[in-house]
Parts: sequence; C-alpha cells; structure tokens
Amino acid sequence: MIMALGAITFLEPARAAEDAPPSPPAQKTEPSTVFYAQSLDAVEQFEENPAITRHMVDNLVRAVTGQASVAGAWRSLVSPNDKVGIKVSTAGAPYCVSHRGVVEAIVSGLESAGVQRKQIIVWDRELENLRAAGYDGRSGFNVRAIDPPRGYDREATFTAPVLGKLIWGDLLFREKVQRTDGKRASESDQLSSTSHFATILTRNVTKIINVPVLTEESGCGIAGALYNMTVPNVDNWRRFLQLDASNTESIASLYADEHVAPKVVLHVVDALVAQYAGGPGFQPNYSIHHGTLYASKDPVALDAIGLRKLEEWRKPAKLAPIGNHADWLKSAEQLGLGNFAAERIVLLPVGR
Repeated sequence: MIMALGAITFLEPARAAEDAPPSPPAQKTEPSTVFYAQSLDAVEQFEENPAITRHMVDNLVRAVTGQASVAGAWRSLVSPNDKVGIKVSTAGAPYCVSHRGVVEAIVSGLESAGVQRKQIIVWDRELENLRAAGYDGRSGFNVRAIDPPRGYDREATFTAPVLGKLIWGDLLFREKVQRTDGKRASESDQLSSTSHFATILTRNVTKIINVPVLTEESGCGIAGALYNMTVPNVDNWRRFLQLDASNTESIASLYADEHVAPKVVLHVVDALVAQYAGGPGFQPNYSIHHGTLYASKDPVALDAIGLRKLEEWRKPAKLAPIGNHADWLKSAEQLGLGNFAAERIVLLPVGR
C-alpha cells in the first residue's frame, strides 16, 4: 500500500569506532550539500502534478548552482553547443520511474539556457519501459533505448576482475558462440570480464543530467544515482549484482570511468514514489508516497541519504537491513567520488 510520510528526517551520525576505516581522500574534505523539495501533492494516486514538480525542479537547480534565475542556473551547467543526455530510470514503469513532468521541467530549463530540444536525448536501457513510463518521443526531444548489441561501443570497454556469463544482447555474445575453430562453445567461452559502454553515453552526449529513482536493488542495495549511470549503461552487467563485495565495488569504478563521471553535471533523484524492497521493478506493496525530489552534484551523498531512507522504511515492515549489500558506496567515497559519511553531508530544504 502507499504510505504518506511527513517531513524528511536525517539520521544522526554514529560515533566513529576505534577501528574505523581510513579517512577518504584529501580531495573530498569539503562537506557535500544535498537539497530537497517536498510536496505530497506532487503525486496523487500515482498521478504526477507536473505544475508542482516543475516548481520543485526549478527551485532545486537554482539552489544547487547558487544562481538567481532558472536560465542562469542551467547556463552554469551546460552550453548551447552541448548535446545533453538525460538518463532516466524506467525499470519500475509505469509508476516508480523518473516522472515525465520532472524531465519536462529539466528540458524546459535546458531550452532557457539555449539548448534546443533536438539536441537532447532522454534514454534508458529498455524501449518498452520507456514507453510504459510515457516517453513516446512526441515532445520534441529524442527518446532512445540501447539497441542490443549494436548499441554498445566496441572501443569503450570496462574490465574488472569479475566474470560474467554472456547472453544475447551482449556485444561479444555472438562472437563467443561462433568459435573460429568450428567447435561448439563451452561454458568457459561464454565468460567475460569485459563490459562495453553504450554508444549513447560515449559518443552521442557531451553533458548528462542523471535522473534516477529511489529504490532498493537486491544485488547492490540501492538503485540510485551511481547505479543509474552505470549498470543500465553497459553490457555484461549482471556480474556487478551478484551479492559479492568484489562485484558491487566495481560499480564505483564504473562511475569513475572517463566516459561517465566527467560528463555528469547534475543529479536529480526522483523520489516522488520510492520503493524500499523488490526493486528496481515496481512492487506496489513496498512503495512509498514520498513526494520528494533530491538534487546535488554529489552522487555518493545522494545515495547515502537514499540508503538511510530505505533502511528507515524497511524497519516497520520487518524487512532485514540492506546491510553490506550497499557497502560498495564506501568505496565510492574512497575513490573521491563524493561523501558517504553522514557527518559530511548537509541536507537542506528548498521551497516548492
């Protein structure tokens, strides 16, 4: 059932234990600020009120950038010559998704900064999910899915010491099946430690606005900001979600890759409808009417806040803690991608 929550609470930081891990790298000594806008009227009976979410997005981008106007805020992030990608999350279609009104507000803001709609690509992995979430391509911007296997860039690879079994849709699957010596492919022939990035990410966009949802993911704990820019954007991705620390820690390294992190200029987490179990596919029994958008330039801080909210919602439902499934977020902090520790995150509200 859908539950309505009141004001956001942020957990008090725990006292550091004597055997606490080393401090994060020096380049992340400054606290990270995460802004949030909340209105329980933004969604009613799963239906978004785009007029409300438009104000929420506008206020958030001005707060994150410190600019007085919406146009000025977006101009500080992109230029008219950029090809801007908006990475949405639609695996929980039709309800636990990056909402259309939120994305339309971002597109309008980009237009005010001089970016034409035809220069904007809204994308996710599956076309079917995009359509179910309402992205039908009739709004002037480009709606794209990753076309397997041609939609992956052979020259943009990521290798990690984690093997995955190739299936149809992975770029090298057909080549692994059709061995040059004419022999039948063995089980070991189907294993690979390499993934390929989507060409949308590597070749088609110069700046990215990341719009994930707030949902649990059993393999890595949380399908949030870091997840949305990595796992859905590579082939041979299942190997990163195998409930093993060495596997999930590769998600942080994926985000740090030159094809991802340098292009992302803003994260807007859509938690209008959040989900604390059974994600990223939609499970109404575990859904929360949260009515909240979070925004920051720090994806780790956003995921840290999101993880703590998921744990908070799981307790009254008597669900086990997500626990070490999300420990990989600490490795993201150690890579200098952002702040995970609660005492290094400032959470501030904005008006709607």
